Amino acid sequence: LRRIKASGLKLQLCTNETQATRENFVRKLRAMGFEVSVAEVTAPAPAACRLLRERGLRPHLLVHDDLVPEFAEIDKTNPNCVVLGDAAENFTYANLNEAFRLLIGMEKPVLISLGKGRYYKETDGLKLDVGAYMKALEYACDVQAEVVGKPAKRFFESALAELGVPPEQAIMIGDDIVSDVGGAQQCGMRALQVRTGKFR
Repeated sequence: LRRIKASGLKLQLCTNETQATRENFVRKLRAMGFEVSVAEVTAPAPAACRLLRERGLRPHLLVHDDLVPEFAEIDKTNPNCVVLGDAAENFTYANLNEAFRLLIGMEKPVLISLGKGRYYKETDGLKLDVGAYMKALEYACDVQAEVVGKPAKRFFESALAELGVPPEQAIMIGDDIVSDVGGAQQCGMRALQVRTGKFR
């Protein structure tokens, strides 16, 4: 990262991290020796907040407890949509069923997902990602989720806007063939898959 920055190239970290705020994400990276700022991070929660404000939506949140502060300034009274993130231990039957009941009771159900990844890798092994739960709610409620994280075109357009460059002048480097590589390519960017993390 230092060499990229020293070369004069612009850099934006694109993450589907939905278990922590961008501030906490940056804090973790700094603790590992990476000099990055919150402005250099594109994440799904702020994109979701923009969408909620634009459309006057009031979410029921099914997200990780540590992500809730990202939605502090959003009206959540009398929800008219569901926002789904990687809720980890909050993905209980009761919580999923509550989201299902809210959606099924809406005249026009709105499901916003902070990502659609199938799984991810942690130190103790692979774990189901938000996409698996999103698909369950889509199926049960006969609704199509609006994805604001990778691989959504809107997500990559947001990162490009932060960089101030057109797609053809950017390259995405990531370990996920669908969310990183495929999403970037759909947006007109070049992409490179690394053989670490999820690569199999």
